[in-house]
Amino acid sequence: MAIYSLKKSYQLKDLQELDFKDLWGDHGIFTTMWIFGKPAKILFFENHIKNLIKSLKRYGIKKKSLHKIILDTVNKNLSRNVNYNHLLRVAINRKIISISLRKRLNPKSNFNLKLVNLKREKPQYKNLKYKKILKHLIKLDNSKSDIGLVSNKRILETGTSNLLFIKRNKVYTPIKGYYEGNTLKFFKSKIKKIIKKNIFVKDVKNYDEILLVGSGKGVASVKTINQIGWKRRNLKQFKILSNHYNLIKNKCKPYKFY
Repeated sequence: MAIYSLKKSYQLKDLQELDFKDLWGDHGIFTTMWIFGKPAKILFFENHIKNLIKSLKRYGIKKKSLHKIILDTVNKNLSRNVNYNHLLRVAINRKIISISLRKRLNPKSNFNLKLVNLKREKPQYKNLKYKKILKHLIKLDNSKSDIGLVSNKRILETGTSNLLFIKRNKVYTPIKGYYEGNTLKFFKSKIKKIIKKNIFVKDVKNYDEILLVGSGKGVASVKTINQIGWKRRNLKQFKILSNHYNLIKNKCKPYKFY
C-alpha cells in the first residue's frame, strides 16, 4: 500500500481547505507527475498541466483561471528544502482540487505483469474512474508487479503505465484503448518508428521484451508474465530507452515557484 507524505483538498472556487478527498470514482481528471531532487524538478511538468486542463475542458470543467488555481495549489504544497523522489498527483472534479505526494518506488529487476480482464472507462482520458483498477493494485507491491489490462483478448496498458512490446528490435504499441501518457509521447520522439498493432495475449510469446513506461516507473522491464509462461529474452531496448530517459531527466530544470 502506498504511503503518503501529503494529502490535501481544496474548494475549487476559493481554495479553502477541506477534509481530504481522493476523488476516485468522481467525474473528473487527474495527472501523476514525478518530482525529484533538491531543488525540486518535475519531469514533463508543463505537458502534464496542459493535458490536465485540456481533458478537464472536454469533461465540462471549465472554471476561469484553472491554470492559476492548479499552480497555486502545487506551490503551496511543495517545499524548496525537501529532496524529493515522489509521485505528485493532482485530481480535479467540478468542485474540488486534491493534491497528494507518495514515495516513488523503483521497479525491481524481477518485475512481473499480472493479466486482468479489465478496461478503463473512456481510456483516452486520464479520468478518475479508477476504483476497479485500484482494487487490484492495492494488493500488489508496485516495485515488483503491475496489472496488464486485457480486453477482447488484447493487452492495452497496465494499471499505471503504457506498454511497449519488442520483437526482433522492432517496437510495438497497442493500436487504441489506452491513455497515451507523456512518457510514451517522449519515447515516440526518440524511437525511429513505433508500430501500432493489436497485441493479443496468444501472441505475447513472440515478443523478446515488454516495457512499462510512465511517470510512476520511468522505464521498467517485465521479467515474467506467470499466467502465460512468458519470460523476457534480453534487455536491449530497455537499456536504450533508459539512456534516453536519464538524459531527459538530467536536462530537467528546477521547478519554478510561480
